[in-house]
Amino acid sequence: MSDPAHLRRLERVERLAHRMDRAFRLPGTRIRLGWDSIIGLVPGVGDTLALAPAAYILLTAHRMGVSTGTLIKMASNVGIDWLIGLVPLAGDILDVGYKSNSRNARLLREHVEAQSRLKTAA
Repeated sequence: MSDPAHLRRLERVERLAHRMDRAFRLPGTRIRLGWDSIIGLVPGVGDTLALAPAAYILLTAHRMGVSTGTLIKMASNVGIDWLIGLVPLAGDILDVGYKSNSRNARLLREHVEAQSRLKTAA
């Protein structure tokens, strides 16, 4: 059985990732975007502001005991997203597809599920 506190943290991270990456659907398309993409339209400043929620996800993962290797993957996802977003227009379009917060929430979920399997097997 999973630790209830870890499950609550995971759910909070997944809600945040959803808001940042997939909260809205572009009308007439299947394209989903979130506040990260919207804030990112402001050159330089927007992408930098979007680092705050991403840093919260990383900090939460660290506090939940995610391995150093996974934390490095998560930080790389954030860095790539930030760098992509700095490129005017093309970066904004690519940013819609990259969704680093969702990638990191998935990595955190995999960690929690692996921990749960280990506890169940013991």
